[in-house]
Amino acid sequence: MKLLFELSGEHPDLPAAELECVGTVLDRRTQVAVAECPDPRAVGRLALTHVVMEYLGECEPSKEGLTGLLRDLAIRTEKPFAGRVKLIQGAHMDVPRLEVEKLIGGLVAGPVSLRDPVEEYRAVVSDDRCYFGRVIARIDRGGFEFRNPMRRPFFHPGVMMPRMGRALVNISLVRPGELIFDPFCGTGGILLEAREIGVRVLGSDFDPAMVAGYRQNLPGSDVMIADATAVPVCDGALDSVVTDLPYGQSVRIHGESMDRLYDGSLAEIRRILKPGRRAVVVTHRDIAPIAARHFTVLQEHEQRVHRSLTRRILVLG
Repeated sequence: MKLLFELSGEHPDLPAAELECVGTVLDRRTQVAVAECPDPRAVGRLALTHVVMEYLGECEPSKEGLTGLLRDLAIRTEKPFAGRVKLIQGAHMDVPRLEVEKLIGGLVAGPVSLRDPVEEYRAVVSDDRCYFGRVIARIDRGGFEFRNPMRRPFFHPGVMMPRMGRALVNISLVRPGELIFDPFCGTGGILLEAREIGVRVLGSDFDPAMVAGYRQNLPGSDVMIADATAVPVCDGALDSVVTDLPYGQSVRIHGESMDRLYDGSLAEIRRILKPGRRAVVVTHRDIAPIAARHFTVLQEHEQRVHRSLTRRILVLG
C-alpha cells in the first residue's frame, strides 16, 4: 500500500531513514515522504512521524492544481469527514489555508463534520509539491513521554530519550520476534524501546551497577556483565545491534583507550551479527574510519543535542 508520511522536524534525515523499517521510500520532500508499505499496521512502531495517510495523489501547490487532482480522484464517502491542510515551514500555496480546506470539503462527496469527523482528508504542502491523502494513523508521542527516563525505577544521567532510542531500533530494521543486542546497555533505554515493539532483547555492560539498574528497568529481560570486546555470544547469532558507545571520563570502561575499545567492540559486533544485517552505533566523535575496518558504512547522521554534545550515528552493514 502506498502511504504518505508527515514527518517530525526534529532532524532533516532520520525520520525518513526510519521509514525503511516499514517500507520502501519512493519520494521525499521537507518533512514529507511517500513509501510503499506491505503492512500498513506496522507504522505504529515509528517514532519520528506525526501522521500517516493513504496516499491518494499529488499536484503543484496551487488552487488549480488541487482542484484538478480532487476532480480526478472523485472521492465519495458515507462517513462524516473533515478536510485539513498542513503547510510545512517554507512551503507556499497561492490561497489561504481555510479556503483550501473549504475546497476539499466541497470536492469530496460526503457529509462534512468539522467538529466530529470519522475521516480526515489532508493536503500537505512541502517545497514544490502538494500531497493529498486520507489519514489512517497518528503516532502516539505521549507514550514516549510516559517512558521518560526520569520515570523509570533506576535513573542515570546522560541516557538517550525514548523517541531517539526507538528511531535507532527502527533504523536497524529489526523485526518483531527477532533478537537485538546492546553491548553497552547501561540502564536499558534502547532495549526498552525494542521490547515495546515485540523484539527480543539482550543487553550487556561492563559496569555491575548499570546491569543492576537495567534489571530494575527491564525485569525479566536477559542481561549480563560482559566486556564488549569479548562477548559470550556465538558467531552470527544476532539479528541487530544498536548501542550508544561510551565516552568521557565519567563512564566506566574496560580498555587501554577509547580507540581500542571502539575497535575491539566493533570487531566483536561484526562477529556476532548475522551476515547482511545492520548495526547502529552512536558516538560523540567521528569513528567512521574505525568502523570501516569492520563494516560498510551505510549511513552517517549527526544530531546536535546541546552546545557541547553532538551525536554521530553510524548505520553499518
